[in-house]
Amino acid sequence: MTSEHATDVGSGSSVERALATALTPRRERTRERLLDAAFTVFAHHGIRGASIEAVCEAAGFTRGAFYSNFSSKEELFLALAERAMRQQLASLESIGKELEPDIVRGGCVDHDAIRTILSVVVTDPGDARQWSLMRAELELLAMRDPAVGRPFQAQEEMLRTEVGAAIERILADLGLRFTVDQRTAVDLLLSIYESSARTAVVARPTDEDGDAAPDTAVLSELVNLLVTTAD
Repeated sequence: MTSEHATDVGSGSSVERALATALTPRRERTRERLLDAAFTVFAHHGIRGASIEAVCEAAGFTRGAFYSNFSSKEELFLALAERAMRQQLASLESIGKELEPDIVRGGCVDHDAIRTILSVVVTDPGDARQWSLMRAELELLAMRDPAVGRPFQAQEEMLRTEVGAAIERILADLGLRFTVDQRTAVDLLLSIYESSARTAVVARPTDEDGDAAPDTAVLSELVNLLVTTAD
């Protein structure tokens, strides 16, 4: 690994930094601009192919500004992924409040409504290819380098737990429940989604081939198996 690759990602992850350092409004704006720039640069060049200088240039900052917020490109990507998931969680909570309580009619679940809930966790079709490619690259790095793998796995555990809790709260409010334990249900749903996302990118590898949005047909069928009435 070059010096740009994380050798200390685990010692200064985005989660730990958030707990240890209260962000000022100015620093928060700096982080957001770096994250926005990182998505564009990573999407075009990949995590390994992108340089910290390119991210800084795209954001309009110096390397000093970068290193005051992130220790490596890998940590930057983890923060980018966490931001995207937290936006999806916020949308999930919001749509859950908007659903009518009569989602269960005559003892039957309105699965179209359930799919509406899950749709907010699915990546925007315009970004699906980029996210799939970047995630696949980071997973390979995580498998090869424990310094990347440890914080990657920790973040996965945290986010899956939060997604599962959010979905379960919504289901409970609607008189529904998972047919299996929460973690198993979330693992199944996300695994099927991620597999479909990878398949879509392989089938449509360039923008000219059309959107690489994953096929949600299998996901919908899985929802039918995993969600039932609470009675």
